[in-house]
Amino acid sequence: MDNKAYHRRDADGGSHSTCARGVVLTIMIVSLSGFTVIWLLMAAGMTGSVDQKILLMFRSAADVTDPLGPTWFEEMMAEYSALGGYAILIMAVVIVCAGLVLTGHARLGAFLVGAFASGSAVSTLLKYVIERARPDLVGHLDRTFTASFPSGHAMISMLTFLTLAALVIRLCSTRALRVFVLVTAMSVAVLIGVSRIYLGVHWPSDVAAGWCLGIGWACACWLVAHNAEHHRNRRTDELGHSNI
Repeated sequence: MDNKAYHRRDADGGSHSTCARGVVLTIMIVSLSGFTVIWLLMAAGMTGSVDQKILLMFRSAADVTDPLGPTWFEEMMAEYSALGGYAILIMAVVIVCAGLVLTGHARLGAFLVGAFASGSAVSTLLKYVIERARPDLVGHLDRTFTASFPSGHAMISMLTFLTLAALVIRLCSTRALRVFVLVTAMSVAVLIGVSRIYLGVHWPSDVAAGWCLGIGWACACWLVAHNAEHHRNRRTDELGHSNI
């Protein structure tokens, strides 16, 4: 490839890369802003009435200890909730990371582990700092061991599934398939968050904040990894196409 063709290819790739970074950066800012707004509203006591109304929508009007739906539906929601637990997510991350390393994609494995580990640390730290109590309006259908805000299940599942989707998208050849992968990842995370409200272990604002933070953190991790890869590839290309 001559220098003109190389620079033309580099310019086209750079424009697409810049556009992608701009979109992801915008989503990150909006998501993290949404999390901050929910946090401030919650701290000011302005989410209480909405939280209670939504939480009670999942319970029988005659008995708030009785969730809507038959017993099998309650069990199904508990199983959906388990998909966002650390036991399942850690196993998924380890398996995918091992596969990436074995196929020569150690950097992608490091990206996945780094995103998951850092997101988990942020979630744990925020729970410790904010210390919001779990809902006492209805009975809990699942055991809990930490504070309520933000929802760890909502945040970490959103972060993990979006990060996995970012890896899968690298293999997708069409825009429709990439959109399908992203929508599927987000849909699973949304279902997990809703299940936490249904089980009575989270206020809706906890879950909404977790979704926002998960999306924002996934975008931040993608931007860091993308910029690092971009600079590494640029240095390699400059050496490989030097006129010296």
